[in-house]
Amino acid sequence: MVHKGWYKEGNIVINKKIVFLGVDYPILDAQKQGEVVSIKADSVVVSGFKIINSGFAALDDPCGIKVYNRTFARIYNNQLLNNFFGIYLQNCTNCIVKANSIVSHGTQEQLIGNGIHAWKSENLQIIANTISGHRDGIYFEFVTNSVIWRNISTKNIRYGLHFMFSNADSYITNLFKNNGAGVAVMFSKDVKMMNNTFEENWGDSAYGLLLKEIADGYIYTNKFIKNTSGIYMEGTSRIKVEKNDFISNGWGMKIQASCMENDILNNNFLKNTFDISTNGSLVLNTFNSNYWDKYEGYDLDKNGVGDVPYHPLSLFAVLTEKNAATMLLFRSFMITLLDKSEKVLPSITPDNFVDKTPLMKSLPL
Repeated sequence: MVHKGWYKEGNIVINKKIVFLGVDYPILDAQKQGEVVSIKADSVVVSGFKIINSGFAALDDPCGIKVYNRTFARIYNNQLLNNFFGIYLQNCTNCIVKANSIVSHGTQEQLIGNGIHAWKSENLQIIANTISGHRDGIYFEFVTNSVIWRNISTKNIRYGLHFMFSNADSYITNLFKNNGAGVAVMFSKDVKMMNNTFEENWGDSAYGLLLKEIADGYIYTNKFIKNTSGIYMEGTSRIKVEKNDFISNGWGMKIQASCMENDILNNNFLKNTFDISTNGSLVLNTFNSNYWDKYEGYDLDKNGVGDVPYHPLSLFAVLTEKNAATMLLFRSFMITLLDKSEKVLPSITPDNFVDKTPLMKSLPL
């Protein structure tokens, strides 16, 4: 047990199985000279500390807390402030990182590390942490069979959450707000994304959720609110997008021509500038039973499903994808006229880009 105080010990190396417990948040201050706490034993617990001022160096990645090639580490209820990397798990298994506050004040992504960084690890639990001001809030690379649950990741320079080459993971009930570009899932498969909120990720190349070269994922009951693009999909296949809310985004979904066998069903599209956009004419994805607030069809048999199929891809969305400058004409009378005529007689938009069973009422939010 370490009692309240301000400890300037340099690098603290834990190389035996102990519970390292702070009372009243004692401060461990590295004075910007290297790593603060290094864990080099199995089954170590670190809890109740305020860990501040690691070194800042791109070569050796100094951290607030770093776990080296170990199992069953428990890192919980700590405050990490002004560190290059917050918590770093290197080649670890069965570790828990829970209820930590991780704050830095990075201004450029090459000059700051990630809040929680995991590399070549498995069976991790990242639970109820609050992270801001880093390059990426949470970063997974070569991490498998792990869960990210109830975290709040805001105001990070690049992504709130970033996956690379990480399979069979889940992230559930997290908030990703006001990050440089939301969340990115890249070169991964079998990732489950459920009940998260992606909010106010604005910028020229910002997304609520970026999916790049991924397969066999499940996106369920998430909220995409006020992002440049709710979901941007490129090179994705066999993704099921179900029961999500797309509200007040620039684009609800951008689905590039390189995507195939994705199933978009039972989602709400509300108050988006464009619901759907694409950059190709070949349609290899399906849209079924979604609610579109721009749908103007009717339901004579009163079964809750529109009698007329809905084409969610507007002419103007296609033109804007090919030439961004056409946004200057948005909401002009001529564009409204073109859009209406395109719905009656499709000429540029693919006629099989269609929801044949559009819902007349939105699904419960």
